[in-house]
Amino acid sequence: MNFLRGVIAGQAAGPQPSGAETIQKLCDRVASSTLLEDRRDAVRALKSLSKKYRMEVGTQAMDHLINILQTDRSDSEILGYALDTLYNIICNDEEEEQDESEDAVTPLPVSGKHKNVSAPDENAQKQADDLGAQFTDTFIQEPEHVTLLLSLLEEFDFHVRWPGVKLLTALLKNQCTQVQGVILVSPMGVSRLMDLLADSREVIRNDGLLLLQQLTKSNAAIQKIVAFESAFERLLDIITEEGSSDGGIVVEDCLLLLLNLLKNNSSNQNFFKEGSYIQRMKPWFEVGDDNSGWSAQKVTNLHLMLQLVRVMVSPVNSPGATASCQKSMYQCGLLQQLCTILMATGVPADILTETINTVSEVIRGSQVNQDYFASVNAPSNPPRPAIVVLLMSMVNERQPFVLRCAVLYCFQCFLYKNQKGQGEIVATLLPSTIDANSISAGQLLCGGLFSADSLSNWCAAVALAHALQDNLTQKEQLLRVQLATSLGKPPVSLLQQCTNILSQGDKIVRRGSKVQTRVGLLMLLCTWISNCPIAVTHFLHNQENVPFLTAQISENLGEDERLVQGLCALLLGICIYYNDNSLENYTKDKLKQLIEKRIGKENFVEKLCFITKHELYSRAAQKPQPVFPSPEQMLFDHEFTKLVKELEGVITKAVHKSSEEEKKEEEVKKTIEQHDNIVTQYKELIREQDAQIKELKEQVDSMSSQNEQMQSTVTQQLSTIQQHKDQYNILKLKLGKENQSPSNGQGDGSQVNGLQTEELTQLREEVEELRKQQTLLQTQLGDKDALINSLKSEAAQAAQTAEGSAGGSENTELLKELEALRSQVQSKSSEINQLKTERQELVRRAEAGSSDTVPSSDSSIDTAKMAELESRLAAQTTETERLKGETKGLSESRADLEQQLASATSTVAILQTEKAKLQTDVQESKKEQDDLLMLLADQDQKIHSLKQRLKGLGETLDCNALLTGGR
Repeated sequence: MNFLRGVIAGQAAGPQPSGAETIQKLCDRVASSTLLEDRRDAVRALKSLSKKYRMEVGTQAMDHLINILQTDRSDSEILGYALDTLYNIICNDEEEEQDESEDAVTPLPVSGKHKNVSAPDENAQKQADDLGAQFTDTFIQEPEHVTLLLSLLEEFDFHVRWPGVKLLTALLKNQCTQVQGVILVSPMGVSRLMDLLADSREVIRNDGLLLLQQLTKSNAAIQKIVAFESAFERLLDIITEEGSSDGGIVVEDCLLLLLNLLKNNSSNQNFFKEGSYIQRMKPWFEVGDDNSGWSAQKVTNLHLMLQLVRVMVSPVNSPGATASCQKSMYQCGLLQQLCTILMATGVPADILTETINTVSEVIRGSQVNQDYFASVNAPSNPPRPAIVVLLMSMVNERQPFVLRCAVLYCFQCFLYKNQKGQGEIVATLLPSTIDANSISAGQLLCGGLFSADSLSNWCAAVALAHALQDNLTQKEQLLRVQLATSLGKPPVSLLQQCTNILSQGDKIVRRGSKVQTRVGLLMLLCTWISNCPIAVTHFLHNQENVPFLTAQISENLGEDERLVQGLCALLLGICIYYNDNSLENYTKDKLKQLIEKRIGKENFVEKLCFITKHELYSRAAQKPQPVFPSPEQMLFDHEFTKLVKELEGVITKAVHKSSEEEKKEEEVKKTIEQHDNIVTQYKELIREQDAQIKELKEQVDSMSSQNEQMQSTVTQQLSTIQQHKDQYNILKLKLGKENQSPSNGQGDGSQVNGLQTEELTQLREEVEELRKQQTLLQTQLGDKDALINSLKSEAAQAAQTAEGSAGGSENTELLKELEALRSQVQSKSSEINQLKTERQELVRRAEAGSSDTVPSSDSSIDTAKMAELESRLAAQTTETERLKGETKGLSESRADLEQQLASATSTVAILQTEKAKLQTDVQESKKEQDDLLMLLADQDQKIHSLKQRLKGLGETLDCNALLTGGR
């Protein structure tokens, strides 16, 4: 400190040192001084000299200043001075380089840029830029220096953080790519910079926005990191806090940063859409009724907001992403808000123009958005569609050129991939839909097409061409349009009127470029007749058109007319390529001969190439929006350049081909079409088979599931049957054990008292009743046997009646049904046998129980009855055996019946009647057998109850003893 004072105090007495000498002494002091205060004063002095002596301070003090940043981290004041000094020598801003005030020290000779220059010239500014770039290169030679600067930004002290932000911003301005690379590989580098947006001090936050703007330029990787560090959320919050479009410069900085993050970055655009940030843009565009007196800052902010919307739906984005954003903008009401601005009054012209361009891209290719835009009406009396109001501006030559271009772009976007809209526009020109009391879009387009303003001619022609783009139906419909040229003359078609104006273009006085009018009409005609043989025929039907085209192509005109010649060649080539040879005088071969004689094939192709060689052609082919620096350069339409690119090659080949080659080509085309038809048929067949296979698979799946269910049901039933079998076996074993136990019937009989005798008498009565029921059941069983015999006889009669007749599929079915009936009869007979067996066992058990309990005097009577019962059962068994034999005989004669039934076609009706009768009998038989089963079940239950009562009386049932006693 004393040294510095001595230097300053001694300047008045001795000779003044040079700037380089003073800076050298200060640098030595910074490097050698051990006291922090001395180093701080020296750095402060360097800071004060760094603006005037930028070169000297930069070359001599940079290393010392970087060393201060590394070693004196504990003192924020010296860090702030060092960062300010580095910023002064690296920054190239003129405003920052100007002196704030004169130093107390007498001005020293300046070896760098002197500040006495009143107006800095370009060379001085260029030298300053080069100087800043050199010092930036020196600073970032060591990547650790940038990392050191990033670590200093974590300091909360204002005097360290703010100059650090400014220094890093200056480094990015001078050498953006290199500094971006260092920050990208630095751990948490981008995250540290994102923390600046959360700083409560607005100065640091606002300069942090400028820093992030420089950081995110043209670096997709950093843009993604910043976006995923919640940048969208923070920036939108800041915009809302600052007042949205009414905010100041901070809102502008936020919008510029958002544009950097979203432009040409599909990942960030998708993240912005998925995060529902599009919905937060809607309040930006809320305008009041009074829109006068907008500030310049509000105009700038709203302009950037509209650009932000356009970035999300730009035609250069992927179609899927653009369609998704368009859908979101319609659903959240953003499109409706933009249309409100479009129809509002008092909106500045540049904002209105940009709004039209924004609405254009929001509706481009989106059917829902296009339909909504078609329904928007202007607030006029009477209300008019917004499209009509916009077209009125387009064909009005007093409107600004950029506004007319924007309206044309809006109309093109409205018709892009919108066949419904194309049909509505063309319909306004047709005689059946013209309303004389209102102005329609078609009337405005015709008025512009035939006005004296060349720019209106061009815009109307291009707009009408877009109404026909890729729409064969509307091309044919437009041929019906008739125009009344003057009183007393017949109307002419729109196609004829266009060719008339084209041929008389030099005679009509126009404002603007005559070439522009002719180019517009030729583009309209080329679009109209391309891929439409009917339109080609209408065009060639006018005898003057072909001579006019050949004359235009064959002439040697000036540079300006070359483009017209090229378009005439294109129009004539379309007439050849899409000619269906319906006009005898203008077939393909005759037009080729005409070209060869009048123009020459090589000359024709050369003139055709004039279109693509034009300098404005490549500019129009770049993007759909018509952007031209002046009206005179408005010559090509973007969609037309695609048509030229598509047709130029095929027209060249068509002109050079001979008639034989064309015939061969047509044959090849026909063959290809035939093959295509065959392939199409096979494709349809394959589709049908695929559908059938799919249907069968579904049926198989359903049947598989049904099969599984049936299998599970069968398994359950089998398990139930097994359980029943097990229970039956257990009961059988128990019954066997009871039968094996010693019988004490005689001793018990002698001990029967009077009460037991009464019970036994009652049991005898019940046994008698059961015998009667048994007799009744036997009678019914005999009836059933008779019914079976009658059924067999009827079947035999039916078989005899069917003899000698021809067989068929219906007889086979009847035979199957007869066999089913036989199987049912057999199953019923087996069930009857089973019931008989069970009844016999039950009767035996009952008889055994009754014989054990009755006195010996009645045993002889019971034995006789049992013998009679056994004889009856033996007779029934014999009858059953006989029935079985007869059934076996019937089964053996089944083959004979099949042969006889095979020829029974003439008696189908009789057999069907017999079948119905048999089915009825079987049903009745089933019912009767069910009744029989119920009776047997009741008998079984009663026998069981008797057994229980006998057991309760102490009697033991022994079937073997019963049988022995009976004999």
